[in-house]
Amino acid sequence: MGRERTAGSGLEAELAKHKGIEIHGGNLRVVFMWRRNRYRESLGLPVTKANIKHAALLRAAILHEIKTGKFDYGRHFPDSKNAANNSSARDERLGPLLERYKPLKAVDITPMTEDKYGYALDICVNLLGVDRLASILLPEDIQRLRTQLIESRAPSTANHYLATLSGFLSWGESNGYYRKGLSDACIRFAQRVQDPDPLTQAEFSLLIDKGCLHRQDSAAITLAVYTGLRPGELCALAVEDIDLTAGHINITRAITAAGTFKLPKTGKTRTVLLMPPALEACKVLLELVAEHAPRQIEVYHNRHESRTEAVTPLLSPRTQARKKGINHWFVPTAWNTKWAAIQKRSGIRPRRPYQTRHTYACWCLTARGNLAFIAKQMGHKDFTMLVEVYAKWMDDESPTELQHIWSGIQRLNR
Repeated sequence: MGRERTAGSGLEAELAKHKGIEIHGGNLRVVFMWRRNRYRESLGLPVTKANIKHAALLRAAILHEIKTGKFDYGRHFPDSKNAANNSSARDERLGPLLERYKPLKAVDITPMTEDKYGYALDICVNLLGVDRLASILLPEDIQRLRTQLIESRAPSTANHYLATLSGFLSWGESNGYYRKGLSDACIRFAQRVQDPDPLTQAEFSLLIDKGCLHRQDSAAITLAVYTGLRPGELCALAVEDIDLTAGHINITRAITAAGTFKLPKTGKTRTVLLMPPALEACKVLLELVAEHAPRQIEVYHNRHESRTEAVTPLLSPRTQARKKGINHWFVPTAWNTKWAAIQKRSGIRPRRPYQTRHTYACWCLTARGNLAFIAKQMGHKDFTMLVEVYAKWMDDESPTELQHIWSGIQRLNR
């Protein structure tokens, strides 16, 4: 093995000039690193000066092909078992590979999701190295990326990046660009589940009485608290969604931060029945936009399907605007700004706008509402989410629950 003794000092001197050329079994062989593995391939050539030079040129060509990502094992060593083992793997650099993946992924997601995914993938690939060969990535590289992501990002953000990267790596594995197991290394970080932080009745009163300066604001917050709508659903409401006679709202769309319309989070429409405060709030909002004209919008079902509607914004920035050029619809980020100002004036502890949805759920559960009904109102597939997220509020009545059940059984048996 290695550099065996040659027949003459001239051959020894020639062999010493060239790194990676060895003698094995009386023949020359080349040694090189590829995809972090060392390979040795016999050339079947006797040890002569001319053959040593030929072997050195061959090895130099192989190293150049490896560096440029064009190395084809089978072309140089068609009879080697290593050629068969590496036939499915292809040398590609991460940057160009990512640009090839993006449009393939985009056909299944909306344009806004595409931007979000693209941003996350760009960050991950930049950290890994856009010029890195995909075939030499190891799970260790992904583990190192995890530590870089969590250094300056919240666990939820890092997990989003890792989930997005996992999809890219799975695609690469199935197409032979990566070794297996990279996507499995995208382990998500543990997250502490944030408990709901609902408004109290007293805080809600302060928001309405002290925080709101306009009837639209007080009506909108009342509607949010007494329906549990998501902020994107609240901002996307239209006059045509309200049925005062039947006492319900049809939730058929949501609006994104970019101002585009999409289906609600679950992809399904739903009908929300209105409690008296929510019904009165709808009447106020309808009155405020009575003179507004319908606007034509496009609601995306997915990237390839959409519907066009002519609807009148129910919650519109133009209702309070003193200047022209104001948007017809609130987007969630603009509503966040308004919500923060209202909270500040009211003097209550700051919360995210989403807490109005939690407030609805907690108030309904504390009032011993039916789980299936509440889940349907909120747009959940079933009441599993209620049990997992709002167990604390369901347990508030636990000391008297047995008596409540027994009383119900007795009524059934009468």
